[in-house]
Amino acid sequence: MTELLESAAMTTTTETHAFQAEVQELLGLMIHSLYTEKDIFLRELISNASDACDKLRIEALTNDALLGADEQLAIRLEVDEATRTLSVIDNGIGMSREEMVENLGTIARSGTRAFLEQLKAAKSEQTAELIGQFGVGFYSSFMVADEVVVTSRRAGAEGGTRWASKADGSYTLEEADVAERGTRVTLHLKPMPEGDDAGSEQDFTQDWILKSIVKRHSDFVEHPIQLGDDTLNSQKPLWSRPPAEVTEEEHAEFYRHVAHDMSEPGKIVHVRAEMPVEFTALLYVPKSSGMPMFEEPRSTSSLMLYVKRVLIMPDCADLLPVWLRFVRGVVDCPDLPLNVSRQTLQANPLTQRIQKFLVKKVLTALSEQLEQDREGYEAFFAAHGRVLKEGIYQGADDEERLSKLCLFHSSAEDGLTTLPAYVERMPEDQDTIWYIAGMDQATAAASPHLEAFRAKGREVLLMSDPVDEWMLQRLPAFDGKTLKAVDQGEVDLEGEDEKEALEVKQASHKDLLEALRAVLQDEVEAVRFSSRLKESAAVLVSAEGQVSPAMERVMREVQGAGMPATKRVLELNPDHAIVQTLEDLHGDASRASEFEDSARLLHGQALIAEGSPVPNPAGFAKLVTRLLVGRKA
Repeated sequence: MTELLESAAMTTTTETHAFQAEVQELLGLMIHSLYTEKDIFLRELISNASDACDKLRIEALTNDALLGADEQLAIRLEVDEATRTLSVIDNGIGMSREEMVENLGTIARSGTRAFLEQLKAAKSEQTAELIGQFGVGFYSSFMVADEVVVTSRRAGAEGGTRWASKADGSYTLEEADVAERGTRVTLHLKPMPEGDDAGSEQDFTQDWILKSIVKRHSDFVEHPIQLGDDTLNSQKPLWSRPPAEVTEEEHAEFYRHVAHDMSEPGKIVHVRAEMPVEFTALLYVPKSSGMPMFEEPRSTSSLMLYVKRVLIMPDCADLLPVWLRFVRGVVDCPDLPLNVSRQTLQANPLTQRIQKFLVKKVLTALSEQLEQDREGYEAFFAAHGRVLKEGIYQGADDEERLSKLCLFHSSAEDGLTTLPAYVERMPEDQDTIWYIAGMDQATAAASPHLEAFRAKGREVLLMSDPVDEWMLQRLPAFDGKTLKAVDQGEVDLEGEDEKEALEVKQASHKDLLEALRAVLQDEVEAVRFSSRLKESAAVLVSAEGQVSPAMERVMREVQGAGMPATKRVLELNPDHAIVQTLEDLHGDASRASEFEDSARLLHGQALIAEGSPVPNPAGFAKLVTRLLVGRKA
């Protein structure tokens, strides 16, 4: 009995697991669609192997037992033409059984469904870019293989695990006798086509084909990629080479590697500094979003930190401020110790010097793009302008370096404008930069507040980004000109004669204005005549320095329903016919209820015009109905 139990304990158990539904759907797309760039699978497997080597080296900084002093991390390709197998082998960190299930059996990331739909709709020439999105590269192996087998042993662990799948809806897991740490991915390649189709497919068992793929896509990989006795990649990091020697294709491929973004970079910043600190940096500013399909938006900056070409931190948040978190790239600083930790890095004075230098270089590059490639810059700003504005709010607008880079819509320009361009267009007698904040550009552009400004030929900036008003708290002026909201406080656009005429009208209709205020006392602070309006009947005005209605709604959503609405001033157009109608109603005691209804309609109309909701939609709808049917409803 004892012998039977011992024998059972020694038997290797093979478990069969079903793929996550999204993985199975992805595999189906890989296998049954005709993709023209199938060789991307090798690029992805090599990238994964390189990452595994980097992870081991980082863990070894705090655990010497994981990596020998003279041990070389490397990636090997092994080919067996007779059995049509291709293996990608690394001696990196390896994977435990649990990690293999997590990494190879699921895609537990946001955006998976959107990615699959995009992949279905893509044309064949676009699929290489989509498959290359971070997190799905491994599955591209099934474009060229009938079966994929992965054996791996985690560094510091005993024994290993074998994972295998034929992409038939499941995969198997079993213990494996793996002598050394690391991972081996073996592809059982599909048969080569015969007859007329014989020349349509690449044979990935041929050395020359593998060499050309590695040279094209993975030449920059730091760890040697070996095939037999040959090392296929130069292993010379791009940042260590003279900028003139690096081709656009090499930059594009390296950017894809560090940013997981398949588009080409918008701007390249190659930095070499010797004083006051020696370091080299290769930074990329993305053309647009630059965010992988499966990544959540970042809340910190992120650069790869090297020390003497040794990767120390793959995701360093201290080399750029958070408002430049869209930048990707590497920094190599030989002046830092190899065992530097995040805590010691934050306290190291070199870090601040590097950050200050890099910020200056990135902003210079953005300024150059704004001047030389306006279309490209506008695409970049649409994706990352909000992040730059965060820098202004955080007090980083020294010498107006960030505010000069911001783009805004305008009441006077068809496209986007900058603050310097606005100032250049200002009339000599104008000393204020006018703006209006709204929920969106169209609502802001249609605001009644702009009527007098258009009549006087005054340009108004249309700010519809939720971060704009936060930004404006730290941007009270630009180029010596005060920034002022057109819907706050009193606006001085009129001459002396016009001001006197408005005061006379205000006095002659004092009783009417007070009566309107009495009806609307729960909603408005005061009622007065306005010089803002030329066509509209009424408009709501906030006090000087008060947040806009759009911002107030955002704050209420954040803080909850307990935040009370701020009362504002209702301004009327004294020359509008509605004033005489209200005066007639006010003078007739028998029509008091009609006067009250008209007051509430006027207030609701002003709210709707600015894009705000009316406080009682059902009641407002009844008032409108009564008006339409002559109060017979």
